[in-house]
Amino acid sequence: MAGELVVLVNPAARGGRTLRLLDPVVRRLRAGDRPVSVIVGTSAQDALERACTAVAEGPEALVAFGGDGLVHLAVQAVAGTDVPLGIIPAGTGNDIADALGIPKRDPLAAAGIVAAGETRVVDAARVGEDEWFAGVVACGFDSKVNERANQLTRPPGMAKYLLAMAQELRSFVPIPFTITLDGEVVEQEAMMVAVGNTRSYGAGMRVCPDAVPDDGLLDVLIVGRLPKAAFLRTFPRVYRGTHLDHPAVTLRRARTVTVDAPGIVAYADGERVGPLPLTCTVRPGALRVLAPQAT
Repeated sequence: MAGELVVLVNPAARGGRTLRLLDPVVRRLRAGDRPVSVIVGTSAQDALERACTAVAEGPEALVAFGGDGLVHLAVQAVAGTDVPLGIIPAGTGNDIADALGIPKRDPLAAAGIVAAGETRVVDAARVGEDEWFAGVVACGFDSKVNERANQLTRPPGMAKYLLAMAQELRSFVPIPFTITLDGEVVEQEAMMVAVGNTRSYGAGMRVCPDAVPDDGLLDVLIVGRLPKAAFLRTFPRVYRGTHLDHPAVTLRRARTVTVDAPGIVAYADGERVGPLPLTCTVRPGALRVLAPQAT
C-alpha cells in the first residue's frame, strides 16, 4: 500500500465554492486504497501548526488544496525536508501550480498528478529571517495595492483589487529603492520591484516571464520611474510577458537580493511578509513537488 497523503484544505478558497470538489479529489487520491487524511485549520497559524506536525510524521506528501496562499503556507512546512508537496489548484490565481505544469483549472487532473507520485526537485527561497516563498515577492505599486485591497470589505474577488489599484494610482509616486544583487548596489526610483522564483502572480501576471524554478537564481524585475499614464499603458503587457522590452524595465538575476525602500511592505506569493528592508536568498533544490518534469 502506498504511503499516506495529507491534504491541507483552505475552506475559503474561491469563497468556498471549490469545496464541492474536495470529495471527488479525495476519492481520486484514495485510488488503490491509499490512506488519505484531511487537515482544515481554524486559522492560518493553526493550519501551519497542523501541517508541520503532519510533515514531522513523514507522510508520502503534503497536498495543498487551495490557491497560492495555501501553497505558500504548505511550503513553510515542507521546504528543506524530504516530504514532497502536492498541489490541487483551487484558488483564484493558482500561479505557482501553473509554473510547475500542474493544470490550474482542473483539480481532478491535478489529483491524478499527485497520485502518480512523480517528484520534481525545484528551488525555494527565503525572504527575511524565517519565511519561505516559491513564487514571487512583490514590492512597490503592486504591494501597495495589496495593502489597500486588504483594507476593503467589498466588492468581492478581483474587483476589490481593481478598485484598490484605481485608488492607489491617485496618490502614487515613484519610490526610491536600494537593491543589492549579490553584493552590487543599485539605487533608483522605481514603480515596483519583483523578485521571482517562478514567473507569475496575481492570476496570470507574468511579471518575471523567463523565471525558471530550478536554475538556482532569482529573477529581479525593476520597473523604473514612469509617468502614471505611461505606467498604465505598460502595466497590462505583464499579462503577456511582453513588458521586458520597455526601456523603463530592467531584468536582473541573482542568488541573494536585498530590497529596501521607505514605507513599503512586501508580499510573497500574495501573502503579507512585512516592511522593507528584506533579503531574498534562493535555496537550490529545497523543495520537492509532485509535478511533471520540465520539458
